Amino acid sequence: MSAHSDLAKELFSKGYNCSQSVFAAFCDETGLDIDTALKISSSFGGGMGRLREVCGAVSGMFMVVGMKYGYTDPFDKKAKTEHYKLIQDLAKQFEKENGSIICRELLGLSVKADIPVPEDRTESYYKKRPCAELVENAARILDAIDW
Repeated sequence: MSAHSDLAKELFSKGYNCSQSVFAAFCDETGLDIDTALKISSSFGGGMGRLREVCGAVSGMFMVVGMKYGYTDPFDKKAKTEHYKLIQDLAKQFEKENGSIICRELLGLSVKADIPVPEDRTESYYKKRPCAELVENAARILDAIDW
């Protein structure tokens, strides 16, 4: 465990979505205040607004990396390539450890899109969802990067 992975799991247990939990756990690395980080990442929970696409923890991971290593020059092919390689490496690591980067696959759901209403965070919710462990895992993967 790391301070970031512990914080990501704690944020998730407080009710923040997967993406918010990972992204906000790294405010010390990104230089963002927590409210800004929570707003930026709020759309990516539930596999992007409960569409059950890319896992929010993975999206949060990518946002952290974008803040730390993102490129700004649209014509800098080398920087883009290096950045996309890092993103792909992180995705492969997450998939290797968890079996997928797709929310619905991680949750064992057959439905592609979901209703927009989030589930209440009850004891049974936390028992049936691997999300707390996934945000913890995403933060741990990020911590393995040599910042």
